Amino acid sequence: MSETPTPPPNPTSGGSSPVSMNPGESGHANLIYILYLAGLVTAITPIIGVIMAYMAKDQAPDWLRSHYRNQIHIFWKGLVYALIGSVLMVVLIGFLILLAAAVWYIVRIVKGMQAVSKGEPYANPDSWSI
Repeated sequence: MSETPTPPPNPTSGGSSPVSMNPGESGHANLIYILYLAGLVTAITPIIGVIMAYMAKDQAPDWLRSHYRNQIHIFWKGLVYALIGSVLMVVLIGFLILLAAAVWYIVRIVKGMQAVSKGEPYANPDSWSI
């Protein structure tokens, strides 16, 4: 019996995503986003997440590297927003800043999780806005 080998799939035909996606790679980035969401309840999980992002960013493919940059920026910018809000609670505007920071934090995480699930890079991870 002779088996004829099947030709390899053509990467330019019929693919819906321009980026090859390894589920293990995207799972790691998604776990960091989940740790950040858990940070709304516990203080330690975002610290674990940012350490994981720093460790993974150099070996990641380009599309995933944008997510790790986003995660690192979410951590540090969120910390800045929280510190400013905490200091300004003395004059009562801090509550509004903390609320805005929490909304910003959650939106950036959800947008990142959606992009990871589609295998897309995070658009403009260095931005201070949503």
